[in-house]
Amino acid sequence: MSSLPTIAVIGLGFVGLPLVQLFASKGYHVTGIDIDQEKIAMLRAAKSYISDISDQEIGIMTNSGLLDVTSDYAAAAGVDTIIICVPTPLRNREPDLSYIFHAVQQLKPYLKKGQLLVLESSTFPGTTEEYVKPLIETDALTVGETIFLGYSPERIDPGNKMVSIADIPKVISGVTPQCLQKVKQLYDSVFKQTVPVSSPKVAEFVKMLENSQRLINISFINEVNLLANKMNVDLWEVIEAAKTKPVGFTPYYPSAGIGGHCIPVDPFFLAWIGMREGVPLTMIHQAGFINEMIPHFIVSSVVQELTVRGKPLEEAHVGVIGLTYKKDVNDIRESASLKVIELLLDRRVTVSVHDPVFVGELPFDLKTFSLEPNELGVFDIVLILVDHSGLPWEGIVKHSRCVIDTRNVAPQLPGAHVVHL
Repeated sequence: MSSLPTIAVIGLGFVGLPLVQLFASKGYHVTGIDIDQEKIAMLRAAKSYISDISDQEIGIMTNSGLLDVTSDYAAAAGVDTIIICVPTPLRNREPDLSYIFHAVQQLKPYLKKGQLLVLESSTFPGTTEEYVKPLIETDALTVGETIFLGYSPERIDPGNKMVSIADIPKVISGVTPQCLQKVKQLYDSVFKQTVPVSSPKVAEFVKMLENSQRLINISFINEVNLLANKMNVDLWEVIEAAKTKPVGFTPYYPSAGIGGHCIPVDPFFLAWIGMREGVPLTMIHQAGFINEMIPHFIVSSVVQELTVRGKPLEEAHVGVIGLTYKKDVNDIRESASLKVIELLLDRRVTVSVHDPVFVGELPFDLKTFSLEPNELGVFDIVLILVDHSGLPWEGIVKHSRCVIDTRNVAPQLPGAHVVHL
């Protein structure tokens, strides 16, 4: 019998499931709870639904008895630690904490003295202390005395095979010093480094700052790329030269736009709290506007190329490579590719898609295509939006009539027509 604390992880998505795998790999018994019955069924069948964890890894956890999964919150009764990893979406650019509230309310009957509760969901500064703490306290449970509460932002980099979840320094906090001590003891056992901060508000701010900076920097480089295209300058070449400076420059690269659940969302939590506090964060709003504009620029470039080639839009067929929001990740949430495809469909262009990573139901009733020469040759334009690893870029260029490349992966071959955006 293991002497390690028992753990329940609430929310088994792209944050919760890797965390489950990390704790189980260290010998912890983990109960995974998710209201999505399809996820529960897949895990019980030893099937993974995220690219960073294999079916084999799921099977090892379930067969060893270290992982139980369920949709019943009662399974959290009696565990030593509860970690909440539920979504925190935006509704009309305002934070929606309903998933957190629902999780806490469902857990409340099963909370007990001595238990540790850690929130990992990305949220605005103040959430843990202003919203979660009052929800869990009762006459019998006082935070810092009889129950312990902390916040630790998830910092996972999906699709990154070089850096594991355990390698990324773990920012941790507690509502009281006693809470922080409990959180540190837990996370020190699985992460290579923990970074304690003075309060949950600071820890919440860390995640907002990280992703707001990234939104602003990527949006800036995408906007500068508009100018570079106008001036017939290869911005990728500019960046490669600029990054030789040993200090003061960090390279960011043009793309179809920012996607995923974090970077397009988290900065607007910060902007919302800024408005509440009377400090409007205008750079975040401007960066968001630029990010929304980039798919329109890409579609305009496609339309221009079709026009030059004398192809009416309603007769045009475009093959899109890459549906997911990021290279080597099977997540399409907030994917810029979806926005580009939707804009093309609005212009009555026929669109097919190739994505070797995405597994699931295709949006817009899209048809798929392979990278065989006879299939590539039917498209008026092949549009590269995501540079998944291992794709035969030279063959794609060789067998396509025209390639528009937003990721700088298509080589310029003799006789080929490649447009780099």
